[in-house]
Amino acid sequence: MTTTVLIAEDEQNIAESLRFILERAGCIVRHAADGETALAEARADKPDVLVLDVMLPSLNGFDVLKTIRSEPVLQKIAVLVLTAKGQSQDRQTADALGADAFMTKPFDNAAIVAEVLRLGSQT
Repeated sequence: MTTTVLIAEDEQNIAESLRFILERAGCIVRHAADGETALAEARADKPDVLVLDVMLPSLNGFDVLKTIRSEPVLQKIAVLVLTAKGQSQDRQTADALGADAFMTKPFDNAAIVAEVLRLGSQT
């Protein structure tokens, strides 16, 4: 089964890096550069995994996560929060809102691929 992934990341170079390594691992990848677009894409495509940056324009990642967990048709999407803000409060907030995993930037390519594939296999 192929894992479908939506990357919600506003920094183009990070988004392209994630797309490259995830497509090389066999994933089907889509990208959204802001929170509102990420929600619209999630509603339209219902990916297996959402790789979600916290600091996004228009709607931050925590608000996106809160909305995803509140909408029954989106609740099954596995969410990996990926952020440069690695403080324990951010991790606690992500956990409290229902994130399935949390990683900080800079990320290890092999680790993020393994985590996305693990999450995708659970959906």
